Amino acid sequence: MTVRMMEEAKAKRYIVDTVETTEGNLAFMREAFLLRPYHSPHFASYPEDAKEKSERGLYFWGIARESYIGFAYNKNLLPAAAVPKNFDGLLHPDLKGKMGMPLGGASGSRAIGAMIKAKGEEFVKKLKEQQIKLYSLDAPALVNVIASGEVVASPAIFQSHTWLAASKGAPVEWVPMELVPNNVGSAAIALRPPNPHGAVLMADFLLSPEGQKVLEKFRYGSATKEQPFKRWRPEHGLTTEKYEKDVGHWEKLLKQIGHK
Repeated sequence: MTVRMMEEAKAKRYIVDTVETTEGNLAFMREAFLLRPYHSPHFASYPEDAKEKSERGLYFWGIARESYIGFAYNKNLLPAAAVPKNFDGLLHPDLKGKMGMPLGGASGSRAIGAMIKAKGEEFVKKLKEQQIKLYSLDAPALVNVIASGEVVASPAIFQSHTWLAASKGAPVEWVPMELVPNNVGSAAIALRPPNPHGAVLMADFLLSPEGQKVLEKFRYGSATKEQPFKRWRPEHGLTTEKYEKDVGHWEKLLKQIGHK
């Protein structure tokens, strides 16, 4: 989407009104001068770190949805005593050879980043002893692998995907670790929206209580609400270059500690 917006802007084809995507993508768009700062009356309900500040009281974007990454497991196959309460619990003997993690996507690398931030890189290297299986699947598909019993758990699963599978009868549950990576989607406005009033109205709706209720139906979290765990946005406050470097390092570590 970012590449398409950049190419269309070069051709002076401005067809984008409102953008809703992850914070990393929006940072690239801002650096390419593809976004217009705006004001929404709903910004007042959001904490300051949930908005990307511009000038003159305007913001480039505000967080419209949150997705939380934690430990999902098959409750029929994993004993309650082996369910971890923190990252140290991932070293439990009952989990050896029984965990999986997804390659690619956001959840696997972010989970590794959270472990490094909370416990250090040496802890991550210890996980190699747990014989973690790596899957070229996205996180929702890995939930189905856990439900089937091929592996019994993963520390890199979105809470919303676990709840969705459970609502369909899968024997899966989700618990947070001491640091929960947060993948956010934010509402922004394109630099030259062809429908400027509609663009602002759409962004307003996504940030409004009504829009938040719609997103909560799909199990997304809201930046306006507290959570019973510590949230962490890996890309927040970083340059795009630094964030790309960090993600590359996390993905490399993930491949080193696991096996296909």
